[in-house]
Amino acid sequence: MSDLSGQPQPNESPTYYVETYGCQMNLADSELIGGVLTGRGYRAVSTPEQADFILLNTCAIREHAEQRVAQRVRQLIAMRPSDRRTRIGLAGCMVQHHRDRLLDAIPGLDFIVGPDGYRRLPELLDADAPVAEVRLDRSETYEDVAAVRADGVRAWVTIMRGCDRFCTFCVVPYVRGRERSLPADVVVDELRTVAAQGFREVVLLGQTVNAYRHDDVDFGRLLRRCVDVDGIERVRFTSPHPADMTPATLAAMRDCPQISPYVHLPVQSGSDRMLAAMDRGHTVDEYRRLVADLREAVPELALSTDIIVGYPGEEDGDFEATSRLMDEIGYDHAFLFKYSRREATRAFKLDETVSEQEKGRRLQRLIAEQEARAARINRTLVGTVTEVLVESPARRQPDWLAGKNPQFKTVVFEPHGAEVGDLVDVAIEAAGPHTLKGRQLVA
Repeated sequence: MSDLSGQPQPNESPTYYVETYGCQMNLADSELIGGVLTGRGYRAVSTPEQADFILLNTCAIREHAEQRVAQRVRQLIAMRPSDRRTRIGLAGCMVQHHRDRLLDAIPGLDFIVGPDGYRRLPELLDADAPVAEVRLDRSETYEDVAAVRADGVRAWVTIMRGCDRFCTFCVVPYVRGRERSLPADVVVDELRTVAAQGFREVVLLGQTVNAYRHDDVDFGRLLRRCVDVDGIERVRFTSPHPADMTPATLAAMRDCPQISPYVHLPVQSGSDRMLAAMDRGHTVDEYRRLVADLREAVPELALSTDIIVGYPGEEDGDFEATSRLMDEIGYDHAFLFKYSRREATRAFKLDETVSEQEKGRRLQRLIAEQEARAARINRTLVGTVTEVLVESPARRQPDWLAGKNPQFKTVVFEPHGAEVGDLVDVAIEAAGPHTLKGRQLVA
C-alpha cells in the first residue's frame, strides 16, 4: 500500500492501468506494454483509481475514436488525486498521428509514446516533466518481449507490424510505419507458449497479415507451421489484403482443418472507379475471382468485409454498385463506416463531395441490407450441428454459455456439462443476424 503522500513505498511495486481503444492490433500492443512494464517490476491493476501510472492505448483510424480518447483522458486528468503523483499518458496510433501537438493540446498529460516506443516506457514513467517518444523504428518488432495476456481461450499473436499499401484514406502506414515481419521461429515459439498457457485458439495479426514474409517463409508456409503446434485447436488471421492473397495461402486453408473457415476480406467499395481512387490495388472482378477461389478451397467459408461510404467522388452509381456487390458476395458480417477524413493521408487534400446527411443515409441503408442478409444466412443453419469453442457465460440468457463456431459466429446455447475452454457440439435451433442459439449435444 501507499503511505499518506500517495507515493509507493520502497518495497512496493509501482502499479499501472492500461485502457485499450481500437483494433485487435491495439489489444495485442497493450499486452506487449504489459510485458515491458511487468518485466521492469510494475504490477497491473484493474481500475485507474488504483494505479500509479495510467495509459490509454489509442486508435487513429477515425476522428470519432480520437474524440472519445481525448474526452476520456481529460476526464482522468480531472479526477487525478491531489495527494499522489499519478502519471497519465497516451500510447499508440493517435499519439503518432498528432505527435506534434498532443502535450500542448491536453494540459496535464504527462507523456506520450508511439507504437515503436514501448521499450522506453519505464523511463518515460519516471520523467519529471512531460515527455514524448514518437520515433518510428523500421526494425522494431518486439520479438523478445513476452506479452502479458488476460485469461481466456483466444490469444492474439502479432506476426508483422506496419503497412506498405498506402491506401489513400488510411493513416496506418504513417502511424505504424513500414512492413516488417517477425521470424517464423519466433512466431511458432509464441504459439507454443500460449498453448502451454491454455489458449486453444490463436489469431495471427498484421495490418496486411497475409503480406507476411521473413527470409524464405511466406504467409502460406507460416500457416502450415502454426497448425503443427500441439494444443492449438484453431488458427485464424486478420486482416488480409485481397491483393496479397496467394495460391500458397489458399492451399494452406484447403489442406489444414485447424485453419478456421472464416476470412475478413476488406473490399471498401463495389465500384472500380472508387477502388482506383482509393488505390486499393485490385478491381471488383479480381475480388470476385478471389472470393470464388476461396470458396472452392474452403466450401464452408464465412466472409466479412469493411465498407466505406461517402469517399470523395462517390456518386449514386458507385454506391449502388457497392450495395449490389455486398448482396452478390453474401457477406456473413460487415463493418460499415462513413468516410472519415484523416490528416496526413493522401485523401486529406480532397474536397468532400458527399454531405454528412447523405453519408448517413447510405450507411443506414447498407446496415439494414446487411442485417437482413446476415439473418437469412444464419437461418439456413437452423437444424445443423456446429462445433463451439466455449468462451464465457451468455450475457442475456441465465445459465447458458456462449462461444464461437469455426466460422466465427457467436453461438449461445443451453449447456450439458460444458465449461469455458471446451469444444462442444451444438444443435442450432434458432438464428438472428448476429447470434445462433441452440443446445449442447451429449455424447
